[in-house]
Amino acid sequence: MRHPLPPLPGLLGRPRCLIPTFLTQAPHNPRRGRRLPKQLSVVNPNAAGIDIGGHHHYVSVPEGRDKETVRRFECYTSELVSMAGWLKRCGVTTVVMEATGVYWMPVFRVLESHGIEALLVNPKHVKYVPGRKTDVADCQWLRQLHTYGLLRSAFVPPQEIAAMRTYWRYRKDLVKAAAEQIQHMQKCLIQMNLHLHVVLSDITGVSGMRILRAILEGQRDPDKLARLANVMVKTPREEIAKALTGHYTQENLFVLKQAMAIFDFYQERIEECDRQLAGYLSHFQTKADPATLEQNCPAKTTKRRKNQPHFDLRAELYRLSGVDLTRIDGIDAMTAFSVLSEIGFDVSAFPTEDQFASWLGLCPDNTITGGKVKRRKTRAVTNHAADALRLAAQSLWQSKSYLGACFRRFKGRQSKPQAITTTAHKLALIVYRTLKFGHEYVDKGQDHLEKQHHERAIHALIRNARQLGFGLFDTQTGEVLVC
Repeated sequence: MRHPLPPLPGLLGRPRCLIPTFLTQAPHNPRRGRRLPKQLSVVNPNAAGIDIGGHHHYVSVPEGRDKETVRRFECYTSELVSMAGWLKRCGVTTVVMEATGVYWMPVFRVLESHGIEALLVNPKHVKYVPGRKTDVADCQWLRQLHTYGLLRSAFVPPQEIAAMRTYWRYRKDLVKAAAEQIQHMQKCLIQMNLHLHVVLSDITGVSGMRILRAILEGQRDPDKLARLANVMVKTPREEIAKALTGHYTQENLFVLKQAMAIFDFYQERIEECDRQLAGYLSHFQTKADPATLEQNCPAKTTKRRKNQPHFDLRAELYRLSGVDLTRIDGIDAMTAFSVLSEIGFDVSAFPTEDQFASWLGLCPDNTITGGKVKRRKTRAVTNHAADALRLAAQSLWQSKSYLGACFRRFKGRQSKPQAITTTAHKLALIVYRTLKFGHEYVDKGQDHLEKQHHERAIHALIRNARQLGFGLFDTQTGEVLVC
């Protein structure tokens, strides 16, 4: 039975099919979501709605605040400042907008700088009015829903975290672009029947780059090229020379030279981006004790690994967060920074770990119809932190740790993608608890999980024996478990 709708200005006279479903449906289970109030009251009387666009924005203010309740502003900075001034003259204190690409970011920052509370909402949470869709109707509908408190704000990191995230995301794009040039280089070598990738694990390593540069300089003797390999290479020099015997073509050498030049260019840009990121991180407050920092993260003496930043990222993470996330199995410094660059070093924006997992899109989004669960899949969201946690979960396949044993047990009951998501959810909860409570993660080992599984199996046997009226005793100790 549907509950009668209370008087709602702006919705009266509108056909019932045009009213959003969350205004007409019965109250939800308290454990599943918020219970709707019996009477809708005005929560944000000074609310405004903005329909974000690529060239202009439409802004709607409450009735009676100005002669024009809906105005259009261009996307230029001067127009955004004029928009903020007009909103303040209209007495607006809070503004709601949809997450439309990256066009909302300048508007969000300008409104915040003028002391106006800006809320970002998921477009999927806003039910548009069926029929003809216009920008004016969108901004009015957003303002109307926000006035009655029917919209929830999305998570937007602070400006300093957003800047750090921009550096890190751009660095990942540079690494990806450099990897594309490696594919071009390897394709050219194969077309010339030079199988350098067979005898070397990485053609862009020290030995590989030394051989490639010699080829571009005109060296064609396989024996001389093989002797350029580092002494640490285990492959016999005769086999390397055999792999470097081929037919050189002018067009493939040209493409190889171009790919090498672009690869070197991207490596220089990555190093420059690392210097900029390291300088930016130096301005953050230190949360770790200096003595503890030196003990847990001593000065690095080993050589930098490929694609690793040109500074000690693990030490910086420990200094900024106060905990060592790399103690968690499957999570290295790169994965930890990918997560922290999205959420920041403080998880107080997520009151509970369940809300954190829901924001990541790593928990089931059950769809219940007629008392039956019709859908149990996770939400289709694009989240860089969740992608990093999934990669970390996938690396636990052969781990002898507790989390590795959990992943293998999940994979025995689920498909591999589902097991990866389930393990990533477990990693997300551990990361949340570590950041919130400041406790270091301690691995229990895979034997601990086996012991838990053994104890649960014994309890299940005892319970079933009692229900069926059978006796049960331990053949090793002779102890009677069930009479």
